[in-house]
Amino acid sequence: MTDTLAPKAIIGVMTPAMNTVVQPELESLRPSGVTNQMQRFRLGGDRISEDLFDEAQKLMDCNPVAVAIGLTTDAGVGGVAKLAAVCDNLSKQLGVPVCNASVATQEGLKKLGAQKIAVLTPFNEEVNQVVQANFVEGGFHVVAIDGTKAPSLPAICETSLSDIQNLTRQLAESDCDAIAQIGTALPVVDIVDELEQEIGKPIVACNAAVYWQTLRTIGINTVVEGFGCLLRDA
Repeated sequence: MTDTLAPKAIIGVMTPAMNTVVQPELESLRPSGVTNQMQRFRLGGDRISEDLFDEAQKLMDCNPVAVAIGLTTDAGVGGVAKLAAVCDNLSKQLGVPVCNASVATQEGLKKLGAQKIAVLTPFNEEVNQVVQANFVEGGFHVVAIDGTKAPSLPAICETSLSDIQNLTRQLAESDCDAIAQIGTALPVVDIVDELEQEIGKPIVACNAAVYWQTLRTIGINTVVEGFGCLLRDA
């Protein structure tokens, strides 16, 4: 039988336990006929999270057709490839597609034809060097990168919108085709559309990207207005 509130799809959403941004942002992107069902996990360990697989199995009790992992691992050496491998293994175990925000951000940039990118992060200069290397490994030319320098992971969720807006404007002054934003705890999705109109360049926000990729993977091509060109046009 079809789920009454989700005749199109139930999407499972997973994010680190401390992250208070992924859940409301992905809920705001939800098209009619789709529901998001949430499960959390703790970061740490060689597999990125020691309880991710167990928590994902619990989430499967509500029969999602796909799982969106609201996590970017660009701050770690080889982090994007490592997260991709974890999600591939998780997908095999669960029997449904599993998308993640790191891979989805790069796929969103490619979909928009971006080659020269500026990158917005919640990190400092040292960590941003690792982030840049991961984007270069993904085939992009990083012409600018800067971060909000949050002192801790929980503090990322507390970043002011004005700080994010100002940093985005500075990055947009570079010779970039698009701006990529990583760090799923950084609250960006609600201001993407307005910023794109102001700076005249596309912005691929990681939370918007993972939801975009998840929808498209399960065959939902609904236009989602008000959150930037990726969800509207791609």
